[in-house]
Amino acid sequence: MNTEIAIDARNVGKIYGKGSGAVSALGDVSLSIEKGEFFTLLGPSGCGKTTLLRCIAGFETPTSGVISLSGQDITYTPPNERPINTVFQSYALFPHLTVAQNVGFGLKMQGKPAAEVASAVERVLALVKLEDFATRLPQQLSGGQQQRVALARALAPEPQVLLLDEPLSALDLKLRKEMQSELKRLQSETGITFIFVTHDQEEALTMSNRIAVMSAGALLQVGSPHEIYDRPVNRFVADFIGETNFLSGTVDQGLVRIGTGDALAVSLKDETGAVTLAIRPEHVSLRPNGAGIGARIVETTYLGTDTHYTLALIDDSELVARVQSNSADRYTVGDTVVVEIDTQAVQVLKS
Repeated sequence: MNTEIAIDARNVGKIYGKGSGAVSALGDVSLSIEKGEFFTLLGPSGCGKTTLLRCIAGFETPTSGVISLSGQDITYTPPNERPINTVFQSYALFPHLTVAQNVGFGLKMQGKPAAEVASAVERVLALVKLEDFATRLPQQLSGGQQQRVALARALAPEPQVLLLDEPLSALDLKLRKEMQSELKRLQSETGITFIFVTHDQEEALTMSNRIAVMSAGALLQVGSPHEIYDRPVNRFVADFIGETNFLSGTVDQGLVRIGTGDALAVSLKDETGAVTLAIRPEHVSLRPNGAGIGARIVETTYLGTDTHYTLALIDDSELVARVQSNSADRYTVGDTVVVEIDTQAVQVLKS
């Protein structure tokens, strides 16, 4: 079965300025986004994710490369001629128009008949669960409700692709969590391709079918949340996605010997010499005594269901263990423990 591609970017680059003052925001980025997919561009500020989104929207023109929508080259197509809508971080609602008028504004500008506009407004307001707020003004709504109005306005013309540029960053934590669920529901119910930009790793892991991790204008890894989290391709991805321990080691007769002198039977491919081990805190467990890697508790952080223990190994390297708070063994600062590492879950990265 062939997968239909919504957005295909080939060797897309974007340079701002000329000569010695030129700045490369994107460097030869290529990726394909499937129809009906919730796809996230993830990375720190300045990594190029918003520049790529703006190139897809048509607000920026790539310096090089080609962007296609459903097989059609749209690299130089004006934004208003693309069946693509964008939801921005600032909701940009018209304060003097009601919710219904805001939602129907784009359709009205397209010259759609009044009956068609009214029908579309009614449909999308029901979709975002705001049908009882149609006559209110934006200032009479909460931040979350305003965000839903902005979503409804973008969904009303039934675009092929919906771009979302960090739309949840202005919301408080509880509301942000609620809107994450809402966005997943809306994408599932509409079947529209969502391309979501964020620097929040939890948002990306929670909502996405696939994630593209970016840094310094480059695409580092594309994969499912599980692939990105469990099998990062390099240290940057491992460090940026969730919490990660890094231990330096050396490959020695099929094992990796770390700074404490202990040898770990981790999965090796063709690695030789110096390597870095990426170890998630949940793959580190503790025992009060016995044979194994010795460590001392230097900090404890209670997080409700979990407790994080910061450990100092004998070579002064640090390791964080995430242990369920209902565990029979509990430790305090200064306790000595034995560390066990789930070597099957360790990722070996070239140093």
